[in-house]
Amino acid sequence: MASSTVALPRVYAERGLLSWLTTVDHKRIGILYILGAGFFALIGGLEALLIRIQLAVPNNRVLVGDAYNQVLTMHGTTMVFLVVMPVLAGLGNYVVPLMIGARDMAYPRLNAFGVWMFLLGGIFLNLSFLLGGAPDAGWFGYAPLTAKTFSRGTGIDFWILGLQLLGISSITSSINFVSTILLLRAPGLTLNRLPLFAWTTMVTSFLILFAMPSVSAALFLLFLDRHLGTHFFNPAAGGDPLLWQHLFWFFGHPEVYIMILPAMGIVSEVLPVFSRKPIFGYTAVAYSSVAIGFIGFTVWAHHMFAVGLPDVVNAFFSAASMLVAVPTAIKVFNWISTIWGGAVRYRVPFLFAAAFVALFVIGGLSGLFLASVPVDWQVTDTYFVVAHFHYTLFGGSMFAIVAGIYYWFPKITGRFLDERLGRLHFALQFIGFNLTFFPMHFLGLAGMPRRVYTYAAGLGWEGLNLLATVGAFLLALSFVVFFVNIARSLVAGERAPDDPWDGHTLEWLTSSPPPPYNFARIPVVHSRRPAWDHKYTGNPHPRPVAEAPTAQAPGGDGPEGDSEAEPIHLPAPSPWPLILAAGLTVFALGLVTHWIFIPIGLLLFALGLARWVQQPLFPEAEAHGAHS
Repeated sequence: MASSTVALPRVYAERGLLSWLTTVDHKRIGILYILGAGFFALIGGLEALLIRIQLAVPNNRVLVGDAYNQVLTMHGTTMVFLVVMPVLAGLGNYVVPLMIGARDMAYPRLNAFGVWMFLLGGIFLNLSFLLGGAPDAGWFGYAPLTAKTFSRGTGIDFWILGLQLLGISSITSSINFVSTILLLRAPGLTLNRLPLFAWTTMVTSFLILFAMPSVSAALFLLFLDRHLGTHFFNPAAGGDPLLWQHLFWFFGHPEVYIMILPAMGIVSEVLPVFSRKPIFGYTAVAYSSVAIGFIGFTVWAHHMFAVGLPDVVNAFFSAASMLVAVPTAIKVFNWISTIWGGAVRYRVPFLFAAAFVALFVIGGLSGLFLASVPVDWQVTDTYFVVAHFHYTLFGGSMFAIVAGIYYWFPKITGRFLDERLGRLHFALQFIGFNLTFFPMHFLGLAGMPRRVYTYAAGLGWEGLNLLATVGAFLLALSFVVFFVNIARSLVAGERAPDDPWDGHTLEWLTSSPPPPYNFARIPVVHSRRPAWDHKYTGNPHPRPVAEAPTAQAPGGDGPEGDSEAEPIHLPAPSPWPLILAAGLTVFALGLVTHWIFIPIGLLLFALGLARWVQQPLFPEAEAHGAHS
């Protein structure tokens, strides 16, 4: 047996805060994304409860006027940019390299820079509550509401620069995902064998790379309008507020698919495993993801049916909005066909994934109504739209995210989440979600406008609003159960084997949790279910991973022969991604608050960039080459 030596930087054997602040390990970075998103979910959830308390009864005075507008704006901004997107990025960071047989992401330090940019950008956004007031013009920031004339404080400036910082995080993360998936796949893992979560993550990354520049440009122009006297969005000086809507929604509607496609990928991984059969119509599911991404760039103006666009333009975008339902329906029918006739195991991940399918269908059907211009004219600024996008993004994305956490938690931690608490969590979340958002369809049809902080008695809205508020508290209780389950399981949860669900993909061939190097030898893939090949088809090749995450991997022949495996060198931990992200954040703080922070931020940025370039990525490899 040939030996395989694993050369690990010393800090990988260490624990403590410093090892986390300097990590470039994709698994730790994934955990940081997930923990950060969980923290911001608590903030966004509290904001949602405040909104529902205010609207529970007519003429309420708990949260009024500008305070309500700030909480409403920050709730939407938080849930989109600080919860759903980063938690999906975190799951992708942890799982995708394992799924494709890679030892890390293509650009480890850029990966670390992305997570610190997310965390510091989120903190920067929420600092607005303490430094003059939060943004109050809605998460969409419509001009001219965001002009200095109507928003004189610093809230909108925090929003502009905070979203720019978060955009940097999203773009760097997307570059990394695309490069990793296209360039670092294991031998034999062709695109036609790629796990569907990796497929949807790659398509989502392309969407971010093409959509994010649009909103970044719009934010830059808005900042110029507010501070340098330009008039891009000022109609009194020749500008056009509709320019903002076009630029924002060219990002904003692909953003819906940025949040839903990875969720669809999670469901496409969970349902086959718990149905004990392959995904039905793999090729159709994979390529329908590409179709959704492509068509998603042709539908942005359906958010603008009520602004007075020409009829021919409205007709085009209406048709495109209905067309996007076709590849989505392909996925739904394939998921149902996967479950149909399978030996279904009704474990908690399956329950959340199946609920995703049902709830997303409801959201999709209400979306078809909104794709019709005459219907949209009637309900576009009502609670019908609130119900629609929560059924797609909460009933869709969040249910799938929770399914993914239950599914991969044993792999990440080596322990199971408690099944009984998980079932209680599912029941409370499913009931609470539907009690909260289904009545909003009827509130919208009854004429209740969006974005109002109060309403008069006698309009017929009282009962449904109270029911929605009760549902919101049930929903909050479900997440209390979820977090209690996580905390309890981390301390005293049942130990999980390496492959607790009898999974199909490569991550289930690693130990739980995986070692820093993922695989002692890169696996060779022969089908779409490489883990099953190893377990059930008499695959003669050895298990490609160490049995335990130690500094020395066990010996073994190479996967396709008996040549000696090369030493494994991991990228060295680095503090400079954090320093670089801190420099940009401090610079942004100076643009909003006091000029003294600007040179400090620039100094930190320059220091971080210079030392980043100087530090070798693989110092052990260079030392090994020097000694050879």
